[in-house]
Amino acid sequence: MTRFRRAALALCVLPGLATAQEDVNSILVLDASGSMWGQIDGVTKIEIAQGVVGDLLRTLPQTQSIGLTAYGHRTKGDCTDIETLVLPGAASRDAIGAAVNQLRPRGKTPMTDAVVAAATALKYTEDPATVILVSDGIETCNPDPCAAARALEEAGAQLTVHVVGFDVSDPEARRQMQCLADETGGQFLLAANATELGQALGQVTQAQPVYPTLFVATDGANGGRIETPLIWDVKQGEELVVDLERNASFSRDLMAGTYTVSVLRPDDEASVEKTFTVVDAGQTVTLELPSSLPDASVSGPASAVAGSTIQADWTGPDAKGDYLSVAKPDDKGYVNYVYTRDGTPGALVMPPEAGSYELRYIMADGKVTLASQPITVTEAQATLDAADTAPVGATLPVTWTGPDYKGDYVAVSKLDETGYVNYRYTRDGDPAELVMPPEAGSYELRYIMAQDKTVLATRAITVSDVTATLDVPDTAPAGAAIPIGWTGPDYKGDYLTVSKPDDAGYETYTYTREGTPLDLTMPADPGTYEVRYVMAQGKTVLASTTVEVSSVSATLDVVAEARAGAPVLVTWDGPGYKPDFITVADADMPADKYHAYTYVREGTPLLLQMPPEPGTYEIRYVAASEGRSILGTTQITLTEVAASIDAPDKIPAGTVLGVTWDGPDFKGDFISLAREGDPDKDYSVYKYTSEDSPMVLKLPEGPGKYELRYVMAKDKKVLARRPIELTYEPQ
Repeated sequence: MTRFRRAALALCVLPGLATAQEDVNSILVLDASGSMWGQIDGVTKIEIAQGVVGDLLRTLPQTQSIGLTAYGHRTKGDCTDIETLVLPGAASRDAIGAAVNQLRPRGKTPMTDAVVAAATALKYTEDPATVILVSDGIETCNPDPCAAARALEEAGAQLTVHVVGFDVSDPEARRQMQCLADETGGQFLLAANATELGQALGQVTQAQPVYPTLFVATDGANGGRIETPLIWDVKQGEELVVDLERNASFSRDLMAGTYTVSVLRPDDEASVEKTFTVVDAGQTVTLELPSSLPDASVSGPASAVAGSTIQADWTGPDAKGDYLSVAKPDDKGYVNYVYTRDGTPGALVMPPEAGSYELRYIMADGKVTLASQPITVTEAQATLDAADTAPVGATLPVTWTGPDYKGDYVAVSKLDETGYVNYRYTRDGDPAELVMPPEAGSYELRYIMAQDKTVLATRAITVSDVTATLDVPDTAPAGAAIPIGWTGPDYKGDYLTVSKPDDAGYETYTYTREGTPLDLTMPADPGTYEVRYVMAQGKTVLASTTVEVSSVSATLDVVAEARAGAPVLVTWDGPGYKPDFITVADADMPADKYHAYTYVREGTPLLLQMPPEPGTYEIRYVAASEGRSILGTTQITLTEVAASIDAPDKIPAGTVLGVTWDGPDFKGDFISLAREGDPDKDYSVYKYTSEDSPMVLKLPEGPGKYELRYVMAKDKKVLARRPIELTYEPQ
């Protein structure tokens, strides 16, 4: 079984191990053998070491965890004279300084076993650990430092031994020290005096610079970045820096050096490895796994005009949601797309901007690019030709050339604005009949491609003022329709209004298409008003003049009393405007509510139908102009009207019945026969009272209890009732 397969099986229980780049616990192993009494420049080596270590402790970061082991400091000739004086800790500096200053060299040089003791104190088999050995002589106890170092390396989670040879000239001693460092991946440095010893200790205790390194993998050469979990290893030489990392991608801080990264895809156990070098900067390391994607192809022209629609042939899985797209080469998204479900070739709209792009077949699952082809998009061309100036609101023919894509349009816009004032679609033909803005000024004609509102051509144009005039009398009666003479552009939708001076709206209006002069109805309320020429676009007022609207009144003459429901003659005097009318209403009704009405155009006097209910009412002259104001009123009292019906109590069904009646005989009144309990408006048979009394009714065939009714036409009020039974027996 390969290592990667074992890793895949063990992945659920083995966490990723810490990297060698992380901060680790350290122990300084200091030689206190008898040879440390030797002198350099008149100062003993132990004194030099004590001073250098003291200086070192003052420069270490407060967070660095360090301890102290010494050997040969207690007895002579004893290879077991090894003691860990201070366990590693971030607050150990004072204790280490005091312990170092108390050392008195006496014994042998068991430097190898001292390194082993320090590693053991650091729990090197469980956690990364660093041992820093300072020695001035050859190993005098353990015959094979190299073998011991190899054993430590094999057993340790991650052990590094740095060795500083202090005043060491013996080649064998140097070889031993070099071996301790090499076997554990540490540094071996020589120091001949106090300065060099300080520099050497500073070098091995100083944190090495690290550089962020991102690891990613792609699915084949054309595939996208893999986003599902993978299994990663990173080695430096034979040392595992990252072990069994399970992630689609991950990042580590690495020291300078050469590394090998391996990645396994668990789904198909495909794997690949790559060697890379960390120098002095962060980087992304990309590994290309064999493609696991289905085959696909996309083919289109080598170039196309911006905004045009090309036919792109394709092959591929055509899975649900798959699509063809056009995109910028370095963009994961797209500019436009078309689903493969629409068939091949796919009609794909090109971007609105010229440049280099890619046609792509995109698998919807994971949005993976299965195939691509470069395409060059060239600029779309357009031109505009029109007059240099045009009046406000005028319709200007604009000649254009251009791609005429769906939704393209020609617009007139303010110079510094991206929108438009007015526009016409190019599909409406050439020239485009474009309405100029409602305000004078400098503008720009533009050919605009609908996609992204891309401007393909522009032309400057000056819009000039347009004027209008009004010929209005100084005064006019309220509600009157007066003739207004005018001049102006007479654009479609232009109109004349009469408005309150401070009101942007209007009381009444008439379109200029009605000609000049035209009739404009004055408001119902007297006061000062403005007559205005209003251009429909922007509701721009081109001209205005003041008119004084005077009050008007009306008088009414009618009988003081009449029968309810009867028509009465009303004599009136008033303005007699065409839509004015006479109403009968309750006293508390507003002007636009009434029981009945007759237009004044019927002349004077006129007939007005009274309500069917008795009571006191108002006869009103109502001006029909804006607001429907009441110009005059008078009262009338309506009296109760009565009626009677005479007929037998019973009569055979299906025969004819003679009915004698008495009543007002108003126009539309009728005698009806209805089933007992039916609504007053319902009936089985009826005849108008205009047929006189008595009248003959043809009876229904079905027997039952019925009711004869005298029904007044106005509001279908019943004035008289007579029960009658239809039977089978002959009378």
